[in-house]
Amino acid sequence: MTKYFFLFTVCVLYTQAIGNKEWREFGRTEVIDNTLNPDFVRKFIMDYFFEERENLRFDFYDVDSKSPNLSKHDFLGQMFCTLGEIVGSQGSRLEKPIVGIPGKKCGTVIVTAEELGCCRDSVLMQFCANKLDKKDFFGKSDPFLVFHRSNEDGSFTICHKTEVVKNTLNPVWQAFKISVRALCNGDYDRTIKVEVYDWDRDGSHDFIGEFTTSYRELSRGQSQFNVYEVINPKKKGKKKKYVNSGTVTLLSFLIETEVSFLDYIKGGFKVNLILALTGNPSQPTSLHYMNPYQLNAYGMALKAVGEIIQDYDSDKMFPALGFGARLPPDGRVSHEFALVTITGQVKNRELKDGSQYFVLLIITDGVISDMAQTKESIVNASKLPMSIIIVGVGPAEFDAMEELDGDVVRISSRGKFAERDIVQFVPFRDYIDRSGNHVLSMARLAKDVLAEIPEQFLSYMRVRGIKPSPAPPPYTPPIHVLQTQI
Repeated sequence: MTKYFFLFTVCVLYTQAIGNKEWREFGRTEVIDNTLNPDFVRKFIMDYFFEERENLRFDFYDVDSKSPNLSKHDFLGQMFCTLGEIVGSQGSRLEKPIVGIPGKKCGTVIVTAEELGCCRDSVLMQFCANKLDKKDFFGKSDPFLVFHRSNEDGSFTICHKTEVVKNTLNPVWQAFKISVRALCNGDYDRTIKVEVYDWDRDGSHDFIGEFTTSYRELSRGQSQFNVYEVINPKKKGKKKKYVNSGTVTLLSFLIETEVSFLDYIKGGFKVNLILALTGNPSQPTSLHYMNPYQLNAYGMALKAVGEIIQDYDSDKMFPALGFGARLPPDGRVSHEFALVTITGQVKNRELKDGSQYFVLLIITDGVISDMAQTKESIVNASKLPMSIIIVGVGPAEFDAMEELDGDVVRISSRGKFAERDIVQFVPFRDYIDRSGNHVLSMARLAKDVLAEIPEQFLSYMRVRGIKPSPAPPPYTPPIHVLQTQI
Protein backbone atom coordinates (compact mmCIF):
# COMPACT_ATOMS: atom_id res chain seq x y z
CA MET A 1 0.00 0.00 0.00
CA THR A 2 1.34 3.43 -0.94
CA LYS A 3 0.93 6.27 1.57
CA TYR A 4 1.23 9.84 0.36
CA PHE A 5 2.14 12.65 2.72
CA PHE A 6 0.49 15.88 1.65
CA LEU A 7 1.51 19.26 3.10
CA PHE A 8 -0.49 22.39 2.48
CA THR A 9 1.96 25.02 3.69
CA VAL A 10 1.46 28.70 4.51
CA CYS A 11 3.94 31.27 5.81
CA VAL A 12 2.80 33.97 8.22
CA LEU A 13 4.90 37.10 8.71
CA TYR A 14 4.91 38.95 12.04
CA THR A 15 6.52 42.28 12.94
CA GLN A 16 7.46 43.67 16.33
CA ALA A 17 7.28 47.34 17.25
CA ILE A 18 10.29 48.93 18.95
CA GLY A 19 10.05 48.57 22.73
CA ASN A 20 7.11 46.19 22.46
CA LYS A 21 7.30 42.43 23.04
CA GLU A 22 4.05 41.82 21.18
CA TRP A 23 4.19 40.36 17.68
CA ARG A 24 1.61 41.53 15.17
CA GLU A 25 0.63 39.65 12.05
CA PHE A 26 1.73 41.52 8.93
CA GLY A 27 0.49 39.15 6.27
CA ARG A 28 0.23 35.59 4.95
CA THR A 29 1.41 33.90 1.80
CA GLU A 30 -0.75 31.74 -0.39
CA VAL A 31 -1.11 28.08 0.55
CA ILE A 32 1.25 25.79 -1.37
CA ASP A 33 -0.17 22.31 -1.94
CA ASN A 34 1.47 18.95 -1.88
CA THR A 35 5.17 19.71 -1.38
CA LEU A 36 7.82 19.72 1.32
CA ASN A 37 9.68 22.48 -0.50
CA PRO A 38 7.19 25.32 -1.06
CA ASP A 39 8.24 28.31 -3.19
CA PHE A 40 5.90 31.12 -2.17
CA VAL A 41 4.87 33.69 -4.77
CA ARG A 42 3.07 36.30 -2.68
CA LYS A 43 5.37 39.14 -1.62
CA PHE A 44 5.31 41.34 1.45
CA ILE A 45 5.89 45.05 0.75
CA MET A 46 7.51 46.79 3.72
CA ASP A 47 9.08 50.18 4.41
CA TYR A 48 12.84 49.97 4.89
CA PHE A 49 14.94 52.43 6.90
CA PHE A 50 18.65 51.81 7.35
CA GLU A 51 18.63 53.57 10.71
CA GLU A 52 15.82 51.49 12.25
CA ARG A 53 15.81 47.91 13.51
CA GLU A 54 12.81 45.94 12.19
CA ASN A 55 12.32 42.58 13.92
CA LEU A 56 10.62 39.90 11.82
CA ARG A 57 9.23 36.45 12.53
CA PHE A 58 8.20 33.89 9.93
CA ASP A 59 5.87 31.10 11.12
CA PHE A 60 5.05 28.05 9.01
CA TYR A 61 1.90 25.95 9.24
CA ASP A 62 0.47 22.86 7.62
CA VAL A 63 -3.06 23.96 6.73
CA ASP A 64 -5.66 21.37 7.73
CA SER A 65 -8.86 23.30 7.01
CA LYS A 66 -10.23 26.57 5.64
CA SER A 67 -10.23 28.13 9.11
CA PRO A 68 -8.22 31.41 9.37
CA ASN A 69 -7.49 30.52 13.00
CA LEU A 70 -3.86 29.39 13.08
CA SER A 71 -4.42 27.29 16.21
CA LYS A 72 -6.50 24.96 14.03
CA HIS A 73 -3.44 24.07 11.94
CA ASP A 74 -0.19 22.20 12.57
CA PHE A 75 2.78 24.36 13.52
CA LEU A 76 5.87 23.48 11.44
CA GLY A 77 8.39 25.93 12.91
CA GLN A 78 9.54 29.53 12.72
CA MET A 79 12.47 31.79 11.85
CA PHE A 80 13.54 35.07 13.46
CA CYS A 81 15.58 37.80 11.78
CA THR A 82 15.66 41.54 11.10
CA LEU A 83 14.86 43.30 7.85
CA GLY A 84 18.39 44.67 7.85
CA GLU A 85 19.74 41.14 8.17
CA ILE A 86 17.97 40.16 4.95
CA VAL A 87 18.96 43.31 3.07
CA GLY A 88 22.56 43.14 4.31
CA SER A 89 23.09 39.53 3.19
CA GLN A 90 24.94 38.77 -0.05
CA GLY A 91 22.50 39.42 -2.86
CA SER A 92 19.89 40.38 -0.21
CA ARG A 93 19.29 36.64 0.20
CA LEU A 94 19.17 35.20 3.72
CA GLU A 95 19.13 31.48 4.48
CA LYS A 96 18.45 30.37 8.07
CA PRO A 97 17.25 27.20 9.81
CA ILE A 98 13.63 26.89 10.87
CA VAL A 99 13.35 26.31 14.61
CA GLY A 100 10.61 26.06 17.21
CA ILE A 101 10.04 22.32 17.67
CA PRO A 102 12.50 20.88 20.26
CA GLY A 103 14.50 17.91 19.06
CA LYS A 104 13.32 18.16 15.48
CA LYS A 105 15.02 19.46 12.36
CA CYS A 106 12.43 21.68 10.75
CA GLY A 107 14.29 22.52 7.55
CA THR A 108 15.56 25.87 6.28
CA VAL A 109 13.98 28.98 4.83
CA ILE A 110 15.38 31.34 2.20
CA VAL A 111 14.14 34.94 2.28
CA THR A 112 15.05 37.47 -0.40
CA ALA A 113 14.55 41.23 -0.45
CA GLU A 114 14.11 43.36 -3.54
CA GLU A 115 13.96 47.13 -3.67
CA LEU A 116 10.97 48.51 -5.53
CA GLY A 117 12.59 50.34 -8.43
CA CYS A 118 9.61 52.51 -9.37
CA CYS A 119 10.68 55.87 -10.82
CA ARG A 120 14.35 55.72 -9.91
CA ASP A 121 15.25 57.01 -13.36
CA SER A 122 16.26 60.57 -14.15
CA VAL A 123 16.50 62.21 -17.57
CA LEU A 124 19.04 64.70 -18.87
CA MET A 125 17.40 66.93 -21.49
CA GLN A 126 18.41 69.92 -23.57
CA PHE A 127 16.20 72.20 -25.65
CA CYS A 128 16.62 75.04 -28.10
CA ALA A 129 14.11 77.38 -29.76
CA ASN A 130 13.82 79.10 -33.13
CA LYS A 131 12.11 82.33 -34.20
CA LEU A 132 10.32 83.06 -30.94
CA ASP A 133 8.11 86.14 -30.75
CA LYS A 134 9.85 89.41 -29.97
CA LYS A 135 8.57 90.79 -26.66
CA ASP A 136 11.03 93.54 -25.65
CA PHE A 137 10.63 97.00 -27.24
CA PHE A 138 14.35 97.85 -27.21
CA GLY A 139 15.65 94.36 -27.80
CA LYS A 140 14.58 90.87 -28.70
CA SER A 141 13.43 88.51 -25.91
CA ASP A 142 14.92 86.92 -22.81
CA PRO A 143 13.26 83.51 -23.05
CA PHE A 144 13.01 80.68 -20.52
CA LEU A 145 10.95 77.49 -20.28
CA VAL A 146 8.59 76.34 -17.52
CA PHE A 147 7.68 72.63 -17.32
CA HIS A 148 4.41 71.48 -15.73
CA ARG A 149 3.35 67.98 -14.69
CA SER A 150 -0.36 67.23 -15.09
CA ASN A 151 -2.31 65.99 -12.07
CA GLU A 152 -5.16 63.51 -11.77
CA ASP A 153 -7.70 66.33 -11.42
CA GLY A 154 -6.60 68.04 -14.64
CA SER A 155 -4.55 70.75 -12.94
CA PHE A 156 -0.83 71.31 -13.50
CA THR A 157 2.14 71.53 -11.12
CA ILE A 158 5.41 73.29 -11.95
CA CYS A 159 8.29 70.81 -11.93
CA HIS A 160 11.15 72.69 -13.59
CA LYS A 161 12.29 76.10 -14.88
CA THR A 162 15.23 76.62 -17.20
CA GLU A 163 17.67 79.49 -16.94
CA VAL A 164 17.02 82.73 -18.82
CA VAL A 165 18.90 83.24 -22.10
CA LYS A 166 19.26 86.98 -22.68
CA ASN A 167 18.43 88.96 -25.82
CA THR A 168 17.75 86.28 -28.42
CA LEU A 169 14.88 84.75 -30.36
CA ASN A 170 16.87 81.57 -30.95
CA PRO A 171 17.97 80.45 -27.48
CA VAL A 172 19.86 77.27 -26.60
CA TRP A 173 19.23 76.33 -22.98
CA GLN A 174 21.63 74.37 -20.84
CA ALA A 175 20.95 70.67 -20.36
CA PHE A 176 19.12 69.92 -17.11
CA LYS A 177 18.44 66.82 -15.06
CA ILE A 178 15.06 65.92 -13.58
CA SER A 179 13.69 62.74 -12.03
CA VAL A 180 11.01 60.83 -13.91
CA ARG A 181 8.86 60.97 -10.78
CA ALA A 182 8.99 64.77 -10.74
CA LEU A 183 8.42 65.06 -14.48
CA CYS A 184 5.45 62.73 -14.90
CA ASN A 185 5.05 60.75 -11.65
CA GLY A 186 6.17 57.63 -13.48
CA ASP A 187 3.27 57.77 -15.97
CA TYR A 188 4.94 57.82 -19.38
CA ASP A 189 1.77 58.98 -21.15
CA ARG A 190 0.86 61.75 -18.71
CA THR A 191 0.64 65.21 -20.30
CA ILE A 192 3.60 67.53 -19.81
CA LYS A 193 2.91 71.20 -20.54
CA VAL A 194 5.79 73.50 -21.44
CA GLU A 195 5.33 77.27 -21.34
CA VAL A 196 7.70 79.77 -22.94
CA TYR A 197 8.15 83.18 -21.31
CA ASP A 198 10.07 86.38 -21.90
CA TRP A 199 11.81 87.35 -18.66
CA ASP A 200 11.16 90.81 -17.18
CA ARG A 201 13.10 92.31 -14.31
CA ASP A 202 9.92 93.26 -12.39
CA GLY A 203 8.65 89.68 -12.41
CA SER A 204 5.78 90.29 -14.84
CA HIS A 205 7.14 87.87 -17.40
CA ASP A 206 5.49 87.97 -20.83
CA PHE A 207 3.83 84.81 -22.07
CA ILE A 208 5.13 83.77 -25.51
CA GLY A 209 3.30 80.48 -25.94
CA GLU A 210 3.08 76.83 -24.95
CA PHE A 211 3.06 73.27 -26.17
CA THR A 212 2.33 69.81 -24.71
CA THR A 213 4.20 66.53 -24.87
CA SER A 214 4.73 63.39 -22.79
CA TYR A 215 7.63 61.36 -21.44
CA ARG A 216 7.01 58.70 -24.08
CA GLU A 217 7.25 61.28 -26.89
CA LEU A 218 10.36 62.88 -25.41
CA SER A 219 12.04 59.49 -25.04
CA ARG A 220 12.24 59.25 -28.85
CA GLY A 221 15.09 61.72 -28.58
CA GLN A 222 16.13 64.25 -31.20
CA SER A 223 13.85 63.66 -34.19
CA GLN A 224 11.10 65.22 -36.26
CA PHE A 225 8.64 64.12 -33.58
CA ASN A 226 10.25 66.38 -31.00
CA VAL A 227 10.02 69.72 -32.78
CA TYR A 228 7.12 71.58 -31.17
CA GLU A 229 5.17 74.59 -32.35
CA VAL A 230 4.84 77.21 -29.63
CA ILE A 231 1.22 78.36 -29.60
CA ASN A 232 -0.23 81.48 -27.97
CA PRO A 233 -3.99 80.71 -27.65
CA LYS A 234 -4.97 84.42 -27.49
CA LYS A 235 -3.07 85.26 -30.67
CA LYS A 236 -4.43 82.20 -32.40
CA GLY A 237 -7.98 83.28 -31.56
CA LYS A 238 -7.49 86.84 -32.81
CA LYS A 239 -5.35 86.41 -35.93
CA LYS A 240 -6.61 84.25 -38.80
CA LYS A 241 -3.15 83.98 -40.38
CA TYR A 242 -1.48 83.11 -37.10
CA VAL A 243 0.79 80.06 -37.44
CA ASN A 244 2.84 79.92 -34.28
CA SER A 245 5.08 81.93 -31.96
CA GLY A 246 8.19 79.95 -32.84
CA THR A 247 9.33 76.38 -32.32
CA VAL A 248 11.08 74.48 -29.56
CA THR A 249 13.29 71.52 -30.41
CA LEU A 250 14.55 68.72 -28.18
CA LEU A 251 18.30 68.45 -28.72
CA SER A 252 19.07 65.49 -26.45
CA PHE A 253 17.36 63.05 -24.12
CA LEU A 254 19.46 60.75 -21.92
CA ILE A 255 18.02 58.36 -19.34
CA GLU A 256 20.06 57.86 -16.17
CA THR A 257 19.17 55.24 -13.58
CA GLU A 258 19.79 56.52 -10.06
CA VAL A 259 21.54 53.86 -8.02
CA SER A 260 20.53 53.44 -4.39
CA PHE A 261 22.29 52.46 -1.18
CA LEU A 262 20.70 49.01 -1.45
CA ASP A 263 22.12 48.51 -4.96
CA TYR A 264 25.61 48.64 -3.42
CA ILE A 265 24.70 46.42 -0.47
CA LYS A 266 23.10 43.85 -2.75
CA GLY A 267 26.25 43.82 -4.85
CA GLY A 268 28.40 42.88 -1.86
CA PHE A 269 29.53 46.26 -0.47
CA LYS A 270 29.92 46.18 3.32
CA VAL A 271 29.45 48.72 6.09
CA ASN A 272 31.85 48.20 9.00
CA LEU A 273 31.77 49.66 12.50
CA ILE A 274 34.91 50.86 14.32
CA LEU A 275 34.70 51.90 17.98
CA ALA A 276 36.72 54.59 19.74
CA LEU A 277 36.33 54.87 23.54
CA THR A 278 37.96 56.66 26.47
CA GLY A 279 38.12 56.07 30.21
CA ASN A 280 38.77 53.44 32.88
CA PRO A 281 35.86 50.95 33.18
CA SER A 282 37.01 49.60 36.56
CA GLN A 283 36.43 52.77 38.61
CA PRO A 284 32.88 52.91 40.09
CA THR A 285 32.93 56.74 40.10
CA SER A 286 33.72 56.89 36.39
CA LEU A 287 31.14 57.30 33.63
CA HIS A 288 32.90 54.35 32.01
CA TYR A 289 32.31 51.99 34.93
CA MET A 290 31.05 48.60 33.77
CA ASN A 291 28.23 47.82 36.17
CA PRO A 292 27.55 44.06 36.14
CA TYR A 293 23.80 44.69 36.51
CA GLN A 294 23.12 47.33 33.87
CA LEU A 295 24.68 48.99 30.86
CA ASN A 296 26.32 52.36 31.28
CA ALA A 297 25.84 55.19 28.79
CA TYR A 298 28.75 53.92 26.70
CA GLY A 299 27.27 50.45 26.51
CA MET A 300 23.79 51.70 25.63
CA ALA A 301 25.06 53.92 22.82
CA LEU A 302 27.24 51.13 21.47
CA LYS A 303 24.37 48.63 21.58
CA ALA A 304 21.94 51.01 19.87
CA VAL A 305 24.26 51.67 16.93
CA GLY A 306 25.97 48.25 16.78
CA GLU A 307 22.74 46.26 16.59
CA ILE A 308 21.90 48.00 13.32
CA ILE A 309 25.36 48.19 11.71
CA GLN A 310 26.07 44.50 12.40
CA ASP A 311 23.49 43.46 9.80
CA TYR A 312 25.73 44.93 7.08
CA ASP A 313 29.05 43.61 8.43
CA SER A 314 29.85 40.11 7.17
CA ASP A 315 32.15 38.98 10.01
CA LYS A 316 30.41 40.86 12.85
CA MET A 317 33.86 41.77 14.23
CA PHE A 318 34.24 45.40 15.39
CA PRO A 319 37.74 46.84 15.94
CA ALA A 320 37.74 48.66 19.30
CA LEU A 321 40.26 51.43 19.83
CA GLY A 322 41.07 53.57 22.84
CA PHE A 323 42.31 57.15 22.80
CA GLY A 324 43.50 59.79 25.23
CA ALA A 325 45.32 57.49 27.67
CA ARG A 326 48.85 57.14 29.03
CA LEU A 327 50.15 53.70 28.14
CA PRO A 328 52.88 51.64 29.74
CA PRO A 329 55.77 51.33 29.92
CA ASP A 330 56.72 54.99 29.48
CA GLY A 331 53.34 56.65 30.16
CA ARG A 332 53.12 58.45 26.84
CA VAL A 333 49.69 59.70 25.73
CA SER A 334 48.24 57.68 22.85
CA HIS A 335 45.24 58.59 20.73
CA GLU A 336 44.92 55.24 18.99
CA PHE A 337 45.52 51.87 20.61
CA ALA A 338 43.76 48.51 20.54
CA LEU A 339 41.57 47.86 23.58
CA VAL A 340 42.01 44.10 23.23
CA THR A 341 44.56 41.83 21.59
CA ILE A 342 43.02 40.26 18.51
CA THR A 343 44.26 37.79 15.94
CA GLY A 344 44.46 38.82 12.33
CA GLN A 345 44.56 42.35 11.02
CA VAL A 346 42.38 45.28 11.95
CA LYS A 347 40.29 46.36 8.99
CA ASN A 348 42.15 48.93 6.91
CA ARG A 349 40.49 52.35 6.89
CA GLU A 350 42.54 53.26 3.83
CA LEU A 351 40.44 51.10 1.45
CA LYS A 352 39.24 53.47 -1.24
CA ASP A 353 37.69 51.17 -3.82
CA GLY A 354 34.30 51.48 -2.12
CA SER A 355 33.97 47.74 -1.47
CA GLN A 356 33.97 48.56 2.25
CA TYR A 357 32.66 51.62 4.01
CA PHE A 358 33.48 52.43 7.62
CA VAL A 359 31.49 54.06 10.40
CA LEU A 360 33.70 55.36 13.22
CA LEU A 361 31.72 55.61 16.46
CA ILE A 362 33.44 57.88 18.98
CA ILE A 363 31.97 57.91 22.50
CA THR A 364 33.53 60.53 24.75
CA ASP A 365 32.85 62.44 27.95
CA GLY A 366 35.35 65.19 27.23
CA VAL A 367 35.34 68.37 25.19
CA ILE A 368 37.76 68.98 22.34
CA SER A 369 41.03 70.62 23.38
CA ASP A 370 42.63 70.61 19.93
CA MET A 371 39.83 71.88 17.66
CA ALA A 372 42.11 73.00 14.81
CA GLN A 373 43.76 69.58 14.59
CA THR A 374 40.39 67.85 14.84
CA LYS A 375 38.98 69.91 11.95
CA GLU A 376 42.00 69.13 9.81
CA SER A 377 41.58 65.40 10.50
CA ILE A 378 37.90 65.53 9.53
CA VAL A 379 38.65 67.42 6.30
CA ASN A 380 41.21 64.74 5.41
CA ALA A 381 38.84 61.93 6.42
CA SER A 382 36.10 63.31 4.15
CA LYS A 383 38.10 61.88 1.23
CA LEU A 384 37.98 58.39 2.69
CA PRO A 385 35.11 55.83 2.64
CA MET A 386 33.96 56.65 6.14
CA SER A 387 31.47 58.47 8.33
CA ILE A 388 32.01 59.65 11.90
CA ILE A 389 29.46 59.48 14.70
CA ILE A 390 30.29 61.30 17.94
CA VAL A 391 28.24 60.66 21.08
CA GLY A 392 28.96 63.02 23.96
CA VAL A 393 28.41 61.38 27.37
CA GLY A 394 28.07 63.19 30.69
CA PRO A 395 27.46 66.80 31.80
CA ALA A 396 30.22 68.50 29.79
CA GLU A 397 29.45 71.45 27.53
CA PHE A 398 29.52 70.06 24.02
CA ASP A 399 28.71 73.28 22.15
CA ALA A 400 32.00 73.14 20.24
CA MET A 401 31.11 69.66 18.98
CA GLU A 402 28.17 71.09 17.04
CA GLU A 403 30.67 72.91 14.82
CA LEU A 404 31.97 69.55 13.58
CA ASP A 405 28.52 68.52 12.36
CA GLY A 406 28.53 70.13 8.92
CA ASP A 407 24.79 70.11 8.28
CA VAL A 408 24.59 73.91 8.17
CA VAL A 409 28.16 75.07 7.44
CA ARG A 410 30.63 72.70 5.79
CA ILE A 411 33.66 72.23 8.04
CA SER A 412 36.98 73.64 6.80
CA SER A 413 40.64 73.73 7.78
CA ARG A 414 43.44 75.91 6.42
CA GLY A 415 41.24 77.17 3.62
CA LYS A 416 40.16 73.69 2.51
CA PHE A 417 36.58 72.54 2.87
CA ALA A 418 35.56 68.97 3.65
CA GLU A 419 34.77 67.05 0.48
CA ARG A 420 31.63 65.66 2.10
CA ASP A 421 29.61 66.08 5.28
CA ILE A 422 30.67 62.99 7.26
CA VAL A 423 30.15 63.93 10.94
CA GLN A 424 27.06 63.47 13.09
CA PHE A 425 27.15 64.59 16.73
CA VAL A 426 24.58 64.05 19.48
CA PRO A 427 24.74 64.54 23.27
CA PHE A 428 23.69 61.34 25.02
CA ARG A 429 21.80 63.26 27.72
CA ASP A 430 19.18 64.29 25.14
CA TYR A 431 18.14 60.63 24.89
CA ILE A 432 17.91 59.67 28.56
CA ASP A 433 14.51 58.23 29.49
CA ARG A 434 13.70 59.32 33.03
CA SER A 435 11.27 56.44 33.45
CA GLY A 436 14.14 53.99 33.07
CA ASN A 437 12.86 52.46 29.83
CA HIS A 438 15.75 53.05 27.47
CA VAL A 439 14.61 50.89 24.56
CA LEU A 440 12.65 53.64 22.78
CA SER A 441 15.14 56.38 23.62
CA MET A 442 18.08 54.34 22.32
CA ALA A 443 16.14 53.53 19.15
CA ARG A 444 15.66 57.27 18.71
CA LEU A 445 19.40 57.86 19.23
CA ALA A 446 20.28 55.24 16.62
CA LYS A 447 17.80 56.76 14.18
CA ASP A 448 19.23 60.25 14.61
CA VAL A 449 22.89 59.29 14.22
CA LEU A 450 22.46 56.71 11.45
CA ALA A 451 19.85 58.39 9.22
CA GLU A 452 22.49 60.24 7.19
CA ILE A 453 24.79 57.24 6.64
CA PRO A 454 23.20 56.00 3.35
CA GLU A 455 23.47 59.44 1.73
CA GLN A 456 27.03 59.91 3.02
CA PHE A 457 27.85 56.47 1.58
CA LEU A 458 26.34 57.44 -1.78
CA SER A 459 28.12 60.79 -1.83
CA TYR A 460 31.49 59.00 -1.57
CA MET A 461 30.58 56.60 -4.37
CA ARG A 462 29.38 59.43 -6.63
CA VAL A 463 32.50 61.54 -6.10
CA ARG A 464 34.75 58.55 -6.81
CA GLY A 465 32.66 57.31 -9.73
CA ILE A 466 32.23 53.89 -8.09
CA LYS A 467 29.30 51.88 -9.43
CA PRO A 468 27.54 49.00 -7.64
CA SER A 469 28.84 45.52 -8.37
CA PRO A 470 26.41 43.24 -10.21
CA ALA A 471 24.09 41.44 -7.82
CA PRO A 472 24.30 37.63 -7.72
CA PRO A 473 21.81 35.82 -9.98
CA PRO A 474 18.36 35.37 -8.43
CA TYR A 475 17.77 32.22 -6.42
CA THR A 476 16.23 29.35 -8.35
CA PRO A 477 14.57 26.73 -6.14
CA PRO A 478 15.63 23.13 -6.82
CA ILE A 479 13.15 20.71 -8.35
CA HIS A 480 12.05 18.06 -5.87
CA VAL A 481 10.18 14.85 -6.55
CA LEU A 482 7.09 14.18 -4.41
CA GLN A 483 8.15 11.96 -1.50
CA THR A 484 6.21 8.77 -0.92
CA GLN A 485 6.41 5.89 1.53
CA ILE A 486 5.46 2.29 0.75
